[in-house]
Amino acid sequence: MLSQGGQISYHASPLVTAIITGGVCILDEGNRMNEKSWASLAPLFDQRRYVESIVAGITIKAEPSFRAAITMNQDESTFEIPDYILSRLQPTLTVGFPDKQDEMAILQYHLPFAEAEMLAMTVEFLQHSHELKLDFSPRDGINLLRYAIKRMMQDPSHPVARDDAWREALEKCLGEDALDLDNLAEKRRRTLGGDAVPLGLADFFFDPDDPLHPDRDDDDEYDDDDED
Repeated sequence: MLSQGGQISYHASPLVTAIITGGVCILDEGNRMNEKSWASLAPLFDQRRYVESIVAGITIKAEPSFRAAITMNQDESTFEIPDYILSRLQPTLTVGFPDKQDEMAILQYHLPFAEAEMLAMTVEFLQHSHELKLDFSPRDGINLLRYAIKRMMQDPSHPVARDDAWREALEKCLGEDALDLDNLAEKRRRTLGGDAVPLGLADFFFDPDDPLHPDRDDDDEYDDDDED
């Protein structure tokens, strides 16, 4: 950083501070960093346990008690973490979606003014989406509830029914497909090849009726010839 008199002064980042003091650094949503950023941290996460500052021209060794915890969300806006980094981030703990009680507590915490009926509808929707392996999160529930509440308060002289406001919020916030979760889950399953039969190498080189195809039952063919 530039200090008084135009001099350059060096300030430790939160990560470097944790390295020096032997504390814990939490890198939130680490897979939003690109590979170049991860490469600079690779020596810190293996047996070498240090980081280098090219600008300052120094190497900083980590205290034995230093730990790093990295959180990651899986969505389309994140980078793919290189394997040589993933192998260093151990152990890995998978955190699933919250259960019904916890999800209700999360929504009530963020929206204490929301009506119980609308909270219940939102939690039921989220829980059903979790059962179907869809990626709707409590954050999505918070957004659609905020939209529904604003929609109901938009014109006090012509109030919108709770069900209508909630359904409109669901469509506007999460898309028309979210109105039918079962159908959406089936569409995604087909997109991912849920009904497809895995192809073997023979499928690329032989016609299904070819005598050389390994799945062809030649015994049946011989039996038909014998009957003739």
